[in-house]
Amino acid sequence: VHQSKLDFFCKLGYGKQDICKVLENLGQEALEDDVLKELIRMGRKPQALESQTQPSPLKLVARGSCSTSPVSNWLGEDDSDSSNHLRPIVIDGSNVAMSHGNKEVFSCWGIQLAVDWFRDRGHKYIKVFVPLWRKEPPRQDSPIADQHILEELERQSILVYTPSRKVKGKRVVCYDDRYIVKVAYEKDGVIVSNDYYRDLQNENPEWKWFIEQRLLMYSFVSNRFMPPDDPLGRHGPTLNSFLSKKPVLPEPKWQPCPYGKKCTYGNKCKFYHPERPQQAQLSVADELRAKIRVQLSLGKEEEKRNCLP
Repeated sequence: VHQSKLDFFCKLGYGKQDICKVLENLGQEALEDDVLKELIRMGRKPQALESQTQPSPLKLVARGSCSTSPVSNWLGEDDSDSSNHLRPIVIDGSNVAMSHGNKEVFSCWGIQLAVDWFRDRGHKYIKVFVPLWRKEPPRQDSPIADQHILEELERQSILVYTPSRKVKGKRVVCYDDRYIVKVAYEKDGVIVSNDYYRDLQNENPEWKWFIEQRLLMYSFVSNRFMPPDDPLGRHGPTLNSFLSKKPVLPEPKWQPCPYGKKCTYGNKCKFYHPERPQQAQLSVADELRAKIRVQLSLGKEEEKRNCLP
């Protein structure tokens, strides 16, 4: 009898411990209705109902796509960076390394400087693309400095090698610029390079606009990575706004009036007057008229007081 009741209530979804506890209190000969009432009184829900009432965790989907793209899976992307307000960074490793090495040496230390600069700003998603043949020992025609930095960045899941192989003694290299632009475009990020990618601009009109608006150029000054403060020109956004997903609006700066207290424009003056921050900005003529009206009203009140007995 005990086993039959236990099996019956287990099929309803109740736990064995709760059923045994109720049967001990009511006795083994208790009716099924009484056992069910006691289980309901204890507030125990069937396990199937508890799993249905718990809301399933929401899954964030990348903007512009219905599912996770194969490129993001290959790069080991983490969805936690989607809540970050800073844009993803995609670095042209060959361009940065050759720029730091004065176009003579592939300087891996330049890549490290660029990565550290964006990491210090708080960027979570940073990817560097370098051809696979850079892992080979350096040669006289292609010297490499500080090659161990590439191994360290690869260990941190920051560096990505683009494919390359040898066919009959000749090296076949995939076009790494295409990887850089494609990943930056899909991630809605920023490309760090001094290359204009003109061939890719002519290939895809959407890439053309993206490269024009999201290309961040740079300079190295005494082993210091320095991007410009105005990436899109003097009249464009600032560097902070350029690297943010939400544009940072500049604070309004009021220019003081060059005429100071001698200004006669009044409320029509477009400049700031510190001497009258809360007063209505009236012209000189309007101020005189207002003073005359006040004096006339005061004079009329005095005449009425004098006429009163």
